[in-house]
Amino acid sequence: MALSTDRIRASLSDGLLSFPITDFDANGKFQADTYKQRIEWFVEHDVSSVFVAGGTGEFFSLGLDEYKEICQIAVETVAGRVPVIASAGRSVVEAKAFVKAAEEAGCDGILLMPPFLTECPEDGIIEYASQIMQSSPIQFIYYNRGNGILSAENVKLLAAKNPNMIALKDGVGNIAALNDTVKTVGDRLVYIGGVPTAEIFAEAYLSIGVNTYSSAVFNFMPEMANRFYKALRAGESDTVTAIIKDFFIPFCRLRDEKKGYAVSLIKTGASLIGRSAGDVRAPLTMPTAEQESRLKALITKNK
Repeated sequence: MALSTDRIRASLSDGLLSFPITDFDANGKFQADTYKQRIEWFVEHDVSSVFVAGGTGEFFSLGLDEYKEICQIAVETVAGRVPVIASAGRSVVEAKAFVKAAEEAGCDGILLMPPFLTECPEDGIIEYASQIMQSSPIQFIYYNRGNGILSAENVKLLAAKNPNMIALKDGVGNIAALNDTVKTVGDRLVYIGGVPTAEIFAEAYLSIGVNTYSSAVFNFMPEMANRFYKALRAGESDTVTAIIKDFFIPFCRLRDEKKGYAVSLIKTGASLIGRSAGDVRAPLTMPTAEQESRLKALITKNK
């Protein structure tokens, strides 16, 4: 049974949010046994919510049958300890199918991605998101990113049209625009930081009342990710600055060397700590041996 709306909102408002990678075998097929182990490992490391089949989990490359299995495994493994949030997106028809599968599996919410490829007017985005949100009573988080970016007033309108929209995830990193949205919409929504490697924005997010964010590096450095988050919330600026300087800045520089490395480096990091989930699927590519070596050195230095 899905958790209450209040419980989901509370979990999204405070605590570290995790986005596990998706396990593939050597042939690129979904690997259920190691995925189940990964989800259990995540929950044991003190996260407040688990977002499965998200951007870090390569939602964009998953088939519906794989997605159904992922949702089922996650719900069964988490067993109500924290909310399980799945993703939906692509066309309206496809998104509704993913939403239905997540709802039937017992997921607690949906992270709604923007439609792919085509440029979208904001009134069209509202209609797209509303058709999907109104197809199910499940709780929704709208991902404000890519070709689905909404202004503050349109986020407010989308929330007004859809009572089951409970949160907004920022994927842009425009703090001025996000601050406008937070102040315009107020506590009607929960706000989540969601740019790639969100820790690099964490101080700015917190300054405008965005208390939490999605952590991809949790996949291979959970202790450091938790240490950083706790230091951030406790106002321990020296610790926050040190971790940003020693890990997140060099990691982001490495990430920016090639498109898609926000996901590919996470899979590489997981492999380096003995928790491989296989390679990314096309169109993403894996890092070179030299880049992998640099990531290994960064992990070793910051354990």
